[in-house]
Amino acid sequence: MARDLVITADMRAAIGRELPPWIYEVTSSGVRAFARGVGYTDPVYFDAAAARAAGYRDLPAPPTFFGTPIYLPGQSCETSSRPLASEPTVDSGCTGRLDGAADIEYCGDICAGDELIAVARVTGLELRESHTLGTMLIVNTETVYSDRASGRCVAIQRRKLIHY
Repeated sequence: MARDLVITADMRAAIGRELPPWIYEVTSSGVRAFARGVGYTDPVYFDAAAARAAGYRDLPAPPTFFGTPIYLPGQSCETSSRPLASEPTVDSGCTGRLDGAADIEYCGDICAGDELIAVARVTGLELRESHTLGTMLIVNTETVYSDRASGRCVAIQRRKLIHY
């Protein structure tokens, strides 16, 4: 347990630092696979004609699905294709990590055929006490997903990552 954890100047320096942008492809196969995997049965996720009849440009991305990160050898995780530095990091010295929460604000539709540019950054740090884990560092992050073609924001994901 990290009982003597403190937020250092080096840790505070991570606030606001952005990771390099990364491209995510939203494909019809990806939309269908994700929708099927989470148990959605609405035809808009599977049939382009049904999606267009419902007012979408193409198959809409299900909630929390931002597509598949582009794989670049040596820069991407071998199993997930996410960039090796996909989340802003803070060197806390803690060995344990948990996903604390996620909130997504949608600013527009995400549909099959879109390419998104994701930029992540640390937005804040805080310490909290846990009876079982001791002092925990909460790293607040924000990832902005923008449409590559238009540059407009389509979603903002805010997360809390717990280091202990």
